Order: sequence, then structure tokens, then C-alpha cells
Amino acid sequence: MVSWVSSDEPVLRSAVETARELADPIRLTVLQLLAHEGPHGGLQLADILQIAQPRLANHLKRLHDAGLVSIERQGRHAVYRISDDRLRPLLDALAEFAGGPLPTPEPLVPAFRTCYDHAAGPWAVAVLAELRSRGALVPSDGDRLAYGPDAAAGLAAWDIDIAAVNPGRRALATQCLDRTVRRPHLGGALGAALLESAVRNGWLPDHTPAS
Repeated sequence: MVSWVSSDEPVLRSAVETARELADPIRLTVLQLLAHEGPHGGLQLADILQIAQPRLANHLKRLHDAGLVSIERQGRHAVYRISDDRLRPLLDALAEFAGGPLPTPEPLVPAFRTCYDHAAGPWAVAVLAELRSRGALVPSDGDRLAYGPDAAAGLAAWDIDIAAVNPGRRALATQCLDRTVRRPHLGGALGAALLESAVRNGWLPDHTPAS
């Protein structure tokens, strides 16, 4: 007797492959973070999960190969995001079935830390909120920001001359989701310029460097 179940049936095969990737705690947690907190860098994810980056890289490759996450290159860094918004309700349904919500690591909250080459933590989140409220930066495309009507004055208050900021091939400014408070801080070329200015002027609270 021949079974009607066939590994060549595309919908069945896709469902089985997706379920296989969701069956691992690390991959499931990564998808939860990306789906509900937005894009994360590879180093940021390793820091959150407290696992070695090479080990995490293997899981991220599996998720990418399965079509569950996409990768965007920002300079030397890779930023990961869910590849399909339909994953979010799928994860929510799984959590509801399991009695959820599914747990994610609790954030640590130092007053200041670094994220790649820019400032992070509550201090940096507050700075970005101020720049946006003053009209110095406005939303652009996705998680990117552009100069607002009061960019020159707003950034000058932080000792940043916008004429001297040359982003080159990188983004001018991004909303980088902050691990510690799970709200965005300023990334991109302007984020690096803010950190340089804060160090130069002695504005930074005690900080914990990123791994």
C-alpha cells in the first residue's frame, strides 16, 4: 500500500521544514526577537542570548537558508530581520497554544554602553528621542532617518556639524533597536558622530562596552 503522504508535496514539505527550524530553542528565540522587537545585528543577538557568535552564526545560517530571515549588510555588519510578516502571527499562535508568551531574555540596563561604533543604552535612547522631538531627525525609509527641518541647530546642540558628517556608503542615520531598553537609539554615521562628540565633551555616564 502506497501512502498518500509525499515529501515532494510542496506545501507539506514547506510546513515540515519550517516546523523543523522552530523546534530549536535558540532559533525560536531569535525569531521571537526579530518578529517582535525588529531587526538585530549578529553581535547584538549573541549578546542578548549570551552564546558564542560562531554558534549563533550556524543557527542564523539555517534560518536564512530556510527563508525565515533576511540579511542586510551595513558596512562590515550584518543586520537580520524576519523575511515574512506572516511569521509574527504564526509565532503568536504557537505561544498561545503553549500557554505563552514565549520567554525572551531579560535586558540588562547599564546607563550607557556601545553598539558597534555608536552609543547605546538609556542615555543614547533619550538623545535620539530628543533629536526627533526637536525636528532634527525624521523617519525616512524603514528604520532609517533623514535630516529634519531643524537638523543643523538640533545636532549643533550635541556639537555635531552636519556639513562635516560624510556617511560614505553607510546609512546616514538609523533607528537601531536598543537591547537594554528595547527602544531605538541612533545608529549610522550620525550615531558614530554622536559617540565621538560625547567622548570629546565628557558627556557620557559610566558605561559598559559591547562584546
